[in-house]
Amino acid sequence: MKPVKSIKILMSLVTMIACSSIIHTTSAQTHAFANKSATLYDTIVYMDSVWEDSYNNCRLDKQEDLISEDLEFYHDQGGLMTSKKALIEALKKNICGKVTRELQAGSIEVYPIPGYGAVEMGYHRFHGKNDTGSGHFAKFVHLWHREKGHWRITRVISLH
Repeated sequence: MKPVKSIKILMSLVTMIACSSIIHTTSAQTHAFANKSATLYDTIVYMDSVWEDSYNNCRLDKQEDLISEDLEFYHDQGGLMTSKKALIEALKKNICGKVTRELQAGSIEVYPIPGYGAVEMGYHRFHGKNDTGSGHFAKFVHLWHREKGHWRITRVISLH
């Protein structure tokens, strides 16, 4: 075989292997979410809608009911907050009448935590009162705990 032909064959093989690796990696990263429990999923999606309604309509009493006393709120810009009272005050001061939350349809994933509750992950947008654009996109993780017959958020990770 001529050296030029050998190099072309070798380059073709390298390209095919590289493309195969990229396709495999991409398909692994975009795998479809497999829901383990339709009932749990539906429950958490419903609880998220209750949270969103209370957030968007400044229903502080409902927010207080949905937030556990054992709160840990991790915000990639604001840091850690562990006080339910401080969170409610921050929502009242900074969110009520100023910002709304819009869940991105189809983005919720729910994973059971046996003996505790569930982890919810998803994407949402925040819109300011005078926002004319598409809003601020963010990822969230909520840890829901079934406490005394009620679902409450115990941990929040908010990533912007």
